[in-house]
Amino acid sequence: MRRLLAGRLLQGLAVIWVVSTLTFALLHLAPGDPFSYQNERRVAPEVIAHWRHVYCLDRPVAAQYVCYLRSIASGDLGYSISHARPVRDILLDYVPRTLELMSLGLLASFLVGIALGVLEARRRGTFADWGSRGISLFFYSMPDFWLALMLALVFAYWLPIFPISGIEDVINAPTNSPWQHLVDHLRHLVLPVTTLMLMTCAGIARFQRAAMLDAMRLDFVVTARAKGVSENEIARHHVLRNALLPIITLAGLTLPMLLGGAVLVELVFSWPGMGFVTAMAVSSRDYALVTSSVLITSALVVIGTIAADLLYALADPRVRAA
Repeated sequence: MRRLLAGRLLQGLAVIWVVSTLTFALLHLAPGDPFSYQNERRVAPEVIAHWRHVYCLDRPVAAQYVCYLRSIASGDLGYSISHARPVRDILLDYVPRTLELMSLGLLASFLVGIALGVLEARRRGTFADWGSRGISLFFYSMPDFWLALMLALVFAYWLPIFPISGIEDVINAPTNSPWQHLVDHLRHLVLPVTTLMLMTCAGIARFQRAAMLDAMRLDFVVTARAKGVSENEIARHHVLRNALLPIITLAGLTLPMLLGGAVLVELVFSWPGMGFVTAMAVSSRDYALVTSSVLITSALVVIGTIAADLLYALADPRVRAA
């Protein structure tokens, strides 16, 4: 178990370093820098040159990379020029909102996906099986931003049931009670979470269906059926428990997809999360904020993958013994 954890940690650190380095290189290879737009504001060239020197932007790319590694190693994520705030403070404001959206989306995806997978496996070859797979595949095939736009159009414009943007009603928020504030916040979460759920539940359902069908062929299921155990009991207590083991690994693979989709979902619904602020930072060439956001995102993906591996090892003794 310790060898497994140590190996995953080393691999995770390597992934974070590669992703951060590639992001740094792509940002610095593109023309311009965070102070390029200041020329339009008629800022004195001496002032711009001074701040470029302060942020190591007047040095070669290799020297800038050394400055970047030195600041990251010391725990300093830098200063956001576009927000005029330390990057650490910005991420403390925005990362929890992305984690909230992503966690609820992941939970909804697995609850709906597992339920659909069980239904499809138990009704294999029937209309319910084909219909469920067809509808889920239809939503899975839609581009992220298009699905978000269609949900906003239908349920926020044509049928004004849910709010279309933000995390709360800014007009009524100051006078809302704690209960009203919670209800309002949950209403703002419905469309973004539903979008993330529809993006991923089809893959989970197909994976769960295949795992259920494999488990139904095992000897202990045949024995339980021969003893007269009802199909509901077999599906719930024998098949589903064994079919859930591969789903644990799928959780780590689904996390990067959700994080990638959360960027577009946050943009469409103006959800003030990490994806939203990162997209705005890219347009303003805010190097420190973009690289730190990518660093945090890659770290979250690595943590999710390691957690999935550890949960699988805890659930399957054969993995712990290996």
